[in-house]
Amino acid sequence: MENVEHKPGRQIALMAAAIAVCVPGVAVRLSGAHLEPIAAAVVFGAAIVGAAFVLSWAAEVIQLDVGSGLALALLALIAVLPEYAVDFVLTAEAGQEFAETGAATEWGPRALANMTGANQLLIGFGWPMVILLGTWRVKKRQSSPEQAEGATAEVIYLNKTQSVDIAFLAVASLYGLTLFLKDTLALWDAVILVGLYVAYMIRLAGASASEPHLVGPSAYIASLPKATRRIVNYAGFVIAAGVILAVAEEFAHSLIELGEEIGISDFLLIKWLAPLASEAPELLIAALFAWRLAARTGIGALISSKVNQWTLLVGTLPIVFAIFARQMQGLPLDRVQQIELWVTAAQSVFAVAIIASRSVNRTEAWAMLGLFAAQLGESWLSEIGVISAEISEQVRIGVGVVFIVAAIWVLRSDFRIFVRVLKDGFRASWEELEAEEPTRV
Repeated sequence: MENVEHKPGRQIALMAAAIAVCVPGVAVRLSGAHLEPIAAAVVFGAAIVGAAFVLSWAAEVIQLDVGSGLALALLALIAVLPEYAVDFVLTAEAGQEFAETGAATEWGPRALANMTGANQLLIGFGWPMVILLGTWRVKKRQSSPEQAEGATAEVIYLNKTQSVDIAFLAVASLYGLTLFLKDTLALWDAVILVGLYVAYMIRLAGASASEPHLVGPSAYIASLPKATRRIVNYAGFVIAAGVILAVAEEFAHSLIELGEEIGISDFLLIKWLAPLASEAPELLIAALFAWRLAARTGIGALISSKVNQWTLLVGTLPIVFAIFARQMQGLPLDRVQQIELWVTAAQSVFAVAIIASRSVNRTEAWAMLGLFAAQLGESWLSEIGVISAEISEQVRIGVGVVFIVAAIWVLRSDFRIFVRVLKDGFRASWEELEAEEPTRV
């Protein structure tokens, strides 16, 4: 494990603070008290953030006990459990609505808003943040590629082992392009996407263990004696999971009430604000990796997170819906949801094209960030009535087209490399993937 200065007092204080911000939300939930929408959103949102931090620290420490590739996938999965919890609450409500009325016109769009917003935030903001911060730190510190996991002041290079993540994300993204053509997110889609995630986890299980980069509270927990470390870690999982289960439903409902009170679409709040709260710790940890000259590790965690969101998260939504609808019925899709799926899938294809050569540079990061800013701008202009709903739809369709065209443009010169990366990702042995590569500059 990387030798770091743990500063036990500081790390214990950080862990205590994360747990402390969870207490008000849990207390309000258990007491049955009803807060005003703004206060409820803050209290329950803070509990989600605090629990997500605890989950992230515990998930990082898991890397000490399992293979590195599988550990990174588990880290990505556990770190977004708050996102799953909120989405499952909204999807369950949609299922109950369908069971009672035969339609899910109110709650169905909210479920997909949270999922698509989370995916768009992860790639549109999270990836560029790590790339730009990581390359800036290399330039600022005048670090050599050997000191910065192969990164330079302009480019972050990925490991050959990360071909596995790229390969599975490519398949999931291409399949995602078919979803907007449907009027239902069906159980067949669930079988395919969940099956793809299971195959991804099985593939990663063959990776050998390696020393992880741990910082902050996770580094302190890892420094404890093995038995103590595991007790603390498991306790963190239990506490965080309990908090999330206790407040996820209240947090989702508070956002809807908040939208009604302040006159902002609850669709918009659920799409952007809920994912920001649930994914904040994951983004912060990735940023810390980049700050400490480990941007490849940071972007690797976010790529793995994208794989599990675009396979397991999307795939489990129709299953949750069917359970609460009490029939073999997939999640219905209206035109707005179809367009959201189109934009999200197109953005994912563009992201795959960007990392197809196992490298990503600052120009590509700025392109991702710029297109994400355009999405935010469109959402806000539509919300305040500057553009009509019809024009808003056309703009979002256009953004998706731009993503696809940009992906084709990027792949025009990297396609042969991409084919080789796919072969490595699906077929190469872990001995071959883990063989030391010369530093690329």
